Amino acid sequence: MAALSISSSSSSSSSSSLNLNFRSAKPNFSNSNHILAASLRFAQKFSQIPRNRAGFGPKITENDRTRIAISASSSSVPSRSRSRSSSALEFDVVVVGAGIIGLTIARQFLLGSDLSVAVVDAAVPCAGATGAGQGYIWMAHKTPKSALWELAMRSKRLWEMLAASIQQKGMDPLDILGWKKTGSLLIGRTSEELAMLKDRVELLSKAGLRAEYLSSHALLSKEPALEIGKEGGAASIPDDCQIDASRAVSFIEKQNRDFTSKGRYAEFYHDPAISLIRGSRSGEVDAVQTSKNTLYCKKAVVVAAGSWSGSLMLKLLSESNISLNVPVKPRKGHLLVVENFNSFRVNHGMMEVGYVGHQIATSHPSSSSSNLVDNEQNLSISMTATTDAMGNLVLGSSRQFAGFNTEVEDSIINRIWTRAGEFFPALRELELSNLSDSKKVRVGLRPYMPDGKPIIGPVPGLPNLLLAAGHEGGGLSMALGTAEMVFDLVLGNVTKVDSAPFAIKGRCCN
Repeated sequence: MAALSISSSSSSSSSSSLNLNFRSAKPNFSNSNHILAASLRFAQKFSQIPRNRAGFGPKITENDRTRIAISASSSSVPSRSRSRSSSALEFDVVVVGAGIIGLTIARQFLLGSDLSVAVVDAAVPCAGATGAGQGYIWMAHKTPKSALWELAMRSKRLWEMLAASIQQKGMDPLDILGWKKTGSLLIGRTSEELAMLKDRVELLSKAGLRAEYLSSHALLSKEPALEIGKEGGAASIPDDCQIDASRAVSFIEKQNRDFTSKGRYAEFYHDPAISLIRGSRSGEVDAVQTSKNTLYCKKAVVVAAGSWSGSLMLKLLSESNISLNVPVKPRKGHLLVVENFNSFRVNHGMMEVGYVGHQIATSHPSSSSSNLVDNEQNLSISMTATTDAMGNLVLGSSRQFAGFNTEVEDSIINRIWTRAGEFFPALRELELSNLSDSKKVRVGLRPYMPDGKPIIGPVPGLPNLLLAAGHEGGGLSMALGTAEMVFDLVLGNVTKVDSAPFAIKGRCCN
């Protein structure tokens, strides 16, 4: 049996590392549950790891869960080994990236086929944009007949089906997923914004959604804490929902790990992908080389690394003749969470109508009063508010291009608080500095694409290498539809949603 080597070293009292590798030219993982249990027993060691993501990824905050599960089965024994220092394993599909997109892609293959799957990440799940969002599963700010519409609609339907299946098993979707059918409100305060909202209600209604326009009086009967003036109003979409990212990821992880004992699933966290190995004859991707392992793939490799997908693809393809420029770049966002907030309650998910244009605000500065834009800081702020599954008040949101910087900027948090106070008078009576014990900040890097559409599909010239990235703030809402599309593309099925608008060709290469 292969020996499991676990070693730790420390260069200082605040810095240590834990290295796990399998020492065997032909490892036998016939007792995968034993190995999984062993690795989990040592997971507590990772609380000492420096909170910077190794390789590609954001800084991991103290609130991030530190987890590792490395498992395989005798059916996954490879026929080749790269070196003594790395273990060689074989899977049908290797997914690079353990955000909501990567994990749901793995889940789709596990539930929908008999293929084996490995998930690789430089850090841990929920450490990037996934864990920093508000969890909106919304159609309110999507435009019918746009490229994103069908994908978003399909994804929302799949989330609803998942919540229903959980309920049918006697469990509460709120407990399992943080699932709430809150409905959404797009709020306007000027005549220009109200005209826009009325047009949107008509457009959404024609597309088959329940949507209605609410006058100021009708809106305040639903949200008494809100102040928008007599001329204000809102577009209401009562069937929009929200989930809790952390709970949803935990549930999906558990579903995936149920396949570990069957020899079909393995996770390699804190193990960044560093290169691709291509077959000498076919030229297709043969394996993913990580910092500790060689993961051979028989069917496909899927890169779903969020904001790091562009730079990671450059690195993975550096020794190939494939010219690919993936223009995904990080768009930093802040959210403010006030725990145990009881001054008032937000009953719906809501955002000011300026958020719809907020997506392009830094490129095309808006004069709208509902969107604060600071061109010098390349920053825009719009009011969003909701109550999460734990009863906390969640306020946002900011967008800025600041590279891969994930440091909390107090000035932005103060501006989010001030902006929220323009809609909720009760906040003006509170000093943010007095809420230090209950104030939490989420910072994430949304994977931004200049044309507003994610990339989903195979790399030209490497048909068994696929990308699934660039969802910006819609990763949670579009995850299940994206996973289904990747699954169908790999297996040669007809996709439920037209994949052509999301293809790489013409967008990242000639």
